[in-house]
Order: sequence, then C-alpha cells, then structure tokens
Amino acid sequence: MSDLIAQNLISGNLAAIRHRIAQACEKAGRAEADVSLVAVSKFHPIGSIEAALKAGQRLFGENRVQEAASKFPELRKTFPDLRLHIIGGLQTNKAAEACQIADMIESPDRPSLSDAIEKGAQKAGRLPELLVQVNTGDEPQKSGVPREEANAFIEASLERFGPKVRGLMCIPPRRRRPCTAFPSAARHEPAARPAGALDGNVRGF
Repeated sequence: MSDLIAQNLISGNLAAIRHRIAQACEKAGRAEADVSLVAVSKFHPIGSIEAALKAGQRLFGENRVQEAASKFPELRKTFPDLRLHIIGGLQTNKAAEACQIADMIESPDRPSLSDAIEKGAQKAGRLPELLVQVNTGDEPQKSGVPREEANAFIEASLERFGPKVRGLMCIPPRRRRPCTAFPSAARHEPAARPAGALDGNVRGF
C-alpha cells in the first residue's frame, strides 16, 4: 500500500469515527470537547502513526512499554503535542520506563504496581497522570481492582498521588451494555466527589 493510499485510508477512518462521536454527543447532550479519542497504535508501524498524526489525531494508546519506547520518543520530535497513554495490564518491572515515556498510565490496580509507579516516577523525575483500572464486571480474566476493593484503592491512590489521579478506566463485560457498567463505576465514593482530586473521568473500551 502506498503512503498516499494509507494516509487517505487512515484520514477517512478517523473522520468516520469522529462523526460517530459527534452524533453520540449530540444525542447525549454532551460537548464533543468532553470526549477524547484514544487511537490504539500497538502493532502498528511508525508510518501509520504518522499518518494519523497528519490527520489531526494526537492521543495514542500502547500496552507494550518496550514497543511504545521504540516509536514515540522519535515521533515527539516532529509532533511535540502528541500524548501517549499506557493501556492494559502493566508489569511492575516496566513501570519506570512507562513513567519516562507516557503522559498517562491507565493501569494502576494493585498496591505493588502503585509502589513500582512511585519508584519509577522518582527515577524518571516525572509522574504521568493516572487512571485507576476497575474491573466493573468482576471478571477473573481481566485486570483491574475488584469492585468491592475499589473505594479503598482509589482512596489510597489519591493519598499517594494526589491530583495526578484523574479518574477511572473500566472495561465492561462483552455481553453487558456499557451504559449499565459505567454509572456503577462512577458511583465509587472517592470518584464521585464533586470537588475532590479526581475530575470525574470514567473511560472505557
């Protein structure tokens, strides 16, 4: 596939997704500016990411820290305003590198990982923003703090990381409508505070 064809394909796909987001926001009475589109770029080459960047996309998600480190530092030289999120489960031994390259880590779900992120941030000299990952369906095959432990873990995360904790990341069960899962996640007591450190973000796939 030529670079021009790839550019047109990616630009068209992004335009179609943004149109769907605009329609959903209008139906829900929400502002489009309140919704962020994360382009998951794992396994995609730098050329495809560059095509998305040229089409105006600035927020990307990667779940393999080593792969992200091989792509995004170089891309930032040309596109300094891009943002990188580390998504999915994060191994504790990858936390330091994640702190070096990521703008947000969407994976904190256990004390040992919080410990590793804190140490990694000290080593990197920077702490990315964080989303606490909650297992809203209590599914054993998925990462995320169990619902019954979520309030205590969110509270501990706020005490440790303060305003860097920006909200929750939730993946609802496949056969369950997302609209039934996200309100239950938003009701977690520390996350529901209107004036707390959390800004009320609940993100999901």
